Amino acid sequence: MAITNRNKVGVNFSNAGMSDIVFLLLLFFMLTSTLVQPTALKVLLPKGTTQSNARPMTTVSITKDHQYYIEDQPINLENLEAALQAKVGSNPEIYISVHADRSVPLEYVVNIMNIAAKNQYKLILATTPK
Repeated sequence: MAITNRNKVGVNFSNAGMSDIVFLLLLFFMLTSTLVQPTALKVLLPKGTTQSNARPMTTVSITKDHQYYIEDQPINLENLEAALQAKVGSNPEIYISVHADRSVPLEYVVNIMNIAAKNQYKLILATTPK
């Protein structure tokens, strides 16, 4: 009489758990990448201890060679106010982030502050943590 084992071990591999993990990782990276606003300009920001929870609509950058940029588009000071009005509009609840290199004299930042005060924009000065 031949005795055979009825319980055979299957050699199949289930990919259901692995696909769930890959899907969750993909979803995580897609969500976190939309929250980051990359700036293409390399600016050494001053150090600060406080942080703001406000989310700026646009950024104005001043490089160490005293060039103004709206996001990554170069612009001169004479056209900066008109470009901000076209980009932001007249909404008083709009925040603009100022990314000024730490070697830039305060005069250049004050120019942006004057434009913001004239148009009633709210400014956030970007800093690096201490």
